Amino acid sequence: MSLKKHDLFINGQWVKPESGQYVTIKNPANGAEVAAVAKGNAQDVDKAVALAHKAFGPWSRKTASARADYLYALEKLLVRDKEKLAAIITSEMGKPITEARVEVDFAAGLMRFAAENTRRIQGEIIPGEREGEKILIDRVPHGVVGGIAAWNFPLALCARKIAPALAAGNTIVVKPHELSPLSGLALAALAQEAGLPEGVLNVITGDGPDVGVPLVAHKNVPLITMTGSTPAGKKIMAAAAEHLKEVRLELGGKAPFIVMEDADIEAAVEAAVTARFFNCGQVCTSNERTYVHEAVYERFAKSLRAKVEKLKVGNPMDNGTDMGPKVSLAELEKVDAMVHKAVAQGAKLELGGHRLTGGLYDHGTYYAPTLLSHVTHDMDIVQNEVFGPVLSLLKVRDFDEALQLANESAYGLSAYLFTKDLGRVLRMTRELEFGEVYVNRGAGEEPQGFHHGYKNSGLGGEDGQHGLEAYVQTKTIYLNA
Repeated sequence: MSLKKHDLFINGQWVKPESGQYVTIKNPANGAEVAAVAKGNAQDVDKAVALAHKAFGPWSRKTASARADYLYALEKLLVRDKEKLAAIITSEMGKPITEARVEVDFAAGLMRFAAENTRRIQGEIIPGEREGEKILIDRVPHGVVGGIAAWNFPLALCARKIAPALAAGNTIVVKPHELSPLSGLALAALAQEAGLPEGVLNVITGDGPDVGVPLVAHKNVPLITMTGSTPAGKKIMAAAAEHLKEVRLELGGKAPFIVMEDADIEAAVEAAVTARFFNCGQVCTSNERTYVHEAVYERFAKSLRAKVEKLKVGNPMDNGTDMGPKVSLAELEKVDAMVHKAVAQGAKLELGGHRLTGGLYDHGTYYAPTLLSHVTHDMDIVQNEVFGPVLSLLKVRDFDEALQLANESAYGLSAYLFTKDLGRVLRMTRELEFGEVYVNRGAGEEPQGFHHGYKNSGLGGEDGQHGLEAYVQTKTIYLNA
């Protein structure tokens, strides 16, 4: 049987790519070919941007309630097709089906939050200096937004850009990642079913050089929002400089996971394992450095090892699977090289540290859940983002040392703290240099929160009221009769 071909979604229609070429998407769990996806190029981007620009005027003039109705409709369709969408996510990037369902729920939540807040994009009225004058600060949409999504949450990351962009009155051209484009295309099909006006949402599949670069460089795209790696984010920022575009970047992380001697150890272990091995460790908020107080280190390490040993790695379509494959062989090899280097630098390999083989594993890109001890702060694996199922344990003397080491990083996205000491929590709010901190809980941001990082973890932020405000710009009006 021939593979189903997916065209580009431009101006509310499915359009063949100018190149006439299609790329095969493979399931990392078993190597099977899943679908063929259009290979877009700069001509396709030009067409999509032109039509999005044409659609911007009518869309931006719609009432906030009217825009909200489309987003509510999209949310309902996401909920209706939850199982179908979860299966698509799992087939294209290997995430366990149970986790894929969580991703669909999050995407629906993003749509709901954006819909609820279309009427909360508010301006200000300020007294003027002239008699009878009022100064108005209005908030208006940018125009055509360029959205670039990463492969690790293919549906949620597309929804994370589409929902606030449309709520604020913008139109958008989205580039899903070339490894996992099917979720974004499925979302476009739902938008078509919801009756979204032509040109408001456009999805162009293809790789970075052919689609991402021309989208970022396009003179009629004033706002770029991208989720991905820090090196890619820096290139986007440089390319956007020519037209002085506004850029919102959600990039890499190196989250510290701090466990103090007064913590609930079992709760901390549970959170540490979930946050590290969820989605095979392919999450920017994963705990990349686990700092444990020396007074409870041995107890924590013993419980941690027992829990990691019980993780079931296998078919991601099985409800009992805890961890699926890495998204690609290249990503697997990258993680494996980092583990081997850590061991060469003195880390002790407690568990894992190798590609899984035999049976199902021979057909996919599976990596064993890995636990490293005797890790020191100067090792490369503590400084560079791993983005894989590797948990590194480090021992600290006290809270002061934990804070110091946590902050000695080029990243500043997420962090974790387990303690019952309110004083430590208050110190953390002042001294821990991260944009998002989970206290006595595992990972998982909410649509109404604000997901953002410091330093090399990006610029701007996503979600919540603050994230929505990124999709508007201010206009100051000196109003006189």
